[in-house]
Amino acid sequence: MANAAPLFIGLDVGTQSTKGLLLDTSKSGPDAILGRASVPYDLIPGLPPGAAEQHPHTWRDAVRAVIRELLALAPRERIGGIGVSGQQHGLVVLDEKDEVIRPAKLWCDTTTATEAEEISHKGRFVVPTGYTLPKLLWLKRNEPDNFARVRSVLLPHDYINFLLTGEKFMEAGDASGSGAFDPVRRTYDEEILAWLDPKARSMFPRLIAADQPGGRVSKAAAEFFGLPEGIVVAPGGGDNMMSAIGSGATEKGVTVISLGTSGTVFAYSETPVVDPSGLIAGFCDSTGAWMPLLCTMNVTGVTEEVRTAFGLSHEEITRRAEAIPAGSGGILFLPYLQGERVPNLPQATGAVLGLRLGSFDAGRLYRAAIEGTTLGLVSGVERMKKLGLVVEAVRVVGGGSKNPLWRQILADALGVKVTGLVEPESAALGGAIQAAWVTGRASGNPETINAVASRYVVVTDGVTTPNADNTAAYQAVLKDFQKQTELLFGAS
Repeated sequence: MANAAPLFIGLDVGTQSTKGLLLDTSKSGPDAILGRASVPYDLIPGLPPGAAEQHPHTWRDAVRAVIRELLALAPRERIGGIGVSGQQHGLVVLDEKDEVIRPAKLWCDTTTATEAEEISHKGRFVVPTGYTLPKLLWLKRNEPDNFARVRSVLLPHDYINFLLTGEKFMEAGDASGSGAFDPVRRTYDEEILAWLDPKARSMFPRLIAADQPGGRVSKAAAEFFGLPEGIVVAPGGGDNMMSAIGSGATEKGVTVISLGTSGTVFAYSETPVVDPSGLIAGFCDSTGAWMPLLCTMNVTGVTEEVRTAFGLSHEEITRRAEAIPAGSGGILFLPYLQGERVPNLPQATGAVLGLRLGSFDAGRLYRAAIEGTTLGLVSGVERMKKLGLVVEAVRVVGGGSKNPLWRQILADALGVKVTGLVEPESAALGGAIQAAWVTGRASGNPETINAVASRYVVVTDGVTTPNADNTAAYQAVLKDFQKQTELLFGAS
């Protein structure tokens, strides 16, 4: 048993749940996944419009439950390390005793629009509403007593790493979505932090390299989580950065679209990508390179609103939507139910245009919701192409990727082939792969992360090919989508 290949735990601490998987490095492909676990949770209810918060202890307890379930699948002594993916941009603030001061404001919290705009004017980069730094400025202005207690600022995955190791650290990938970080220089933005508050820089932890262990499981963490003491804790990263690892976007030419609560498009880049408009985030990735990324805030939440309104199963409402032609008979769904990040419309609302007698049909409205959320992503992809991204094929992940109609609409709207991944939990897989990579490098193994990832990332056999007629139809619908967005909300 002592000579058996190590196992690695990958965690994804998300908005709706914490998911985990166990990776066996003695195997490859789908056979390497020994098992999965998941614990669901919700946002804190009853908050003002635009506010979205969760208590970090919710994540802590979910992580504990997931780890203990995974540990029941294999000998504990074989666990070699752990890597944590986390929802990006959330603000976790700790006091001098390292206790959580207040619930974390999340990526989808739009109450900080004013602060984001002000930081964007003061700094060298455009900072969207969802980023972390506007939340810290909001805290200073709206809860000065809480702000006065802040000694440490962490992102969600950093907080879990802190619980695992007793150490505070941050890596470039997730940090580059904070608004407090210069992703080109890969350092904190000292000027904007000094402007926000003289103490702000001291609140942010040390930075570590992507290929180095972040720390090791402490004695206290071993007792609480059930993990072996002393095993490697990888740097981890934001959910998009870790999904990039778990979907094979660790080399040029791979573009990934995630259809989850939010929607993202990202790709690997060897050099920084800077969008003057700020619509395309020029993130660092969690491997030491860069990852241009588009993020929209309204994807599966929109389709779920329609599905639950009609009380139908996913299968039934999809079957009805498949019978509706591309364009949904003239119905245009502007899906900004939570405001929007790209385009930058934090106060926008959703709209359904083109309704006529007979339009209130479950299949028609469901297809229009899929098309609207997809066109929001496609509109951003057009911006990414102007910045140099070449999209020849797409790998799709996330809950929406399981829907064959959605995959077809995505292929049609983009005009490229779309493939899925055998392992749906790409962020959790990315965490496990990163843990295996950094543990190996700490032992003298010079393998690249792309070499490690290639053993475990497998695309599905089926390829969704675009329908040329539908592609032409969606080009016209996209123009109308952008036009109506500008007419109603002043942006395109």
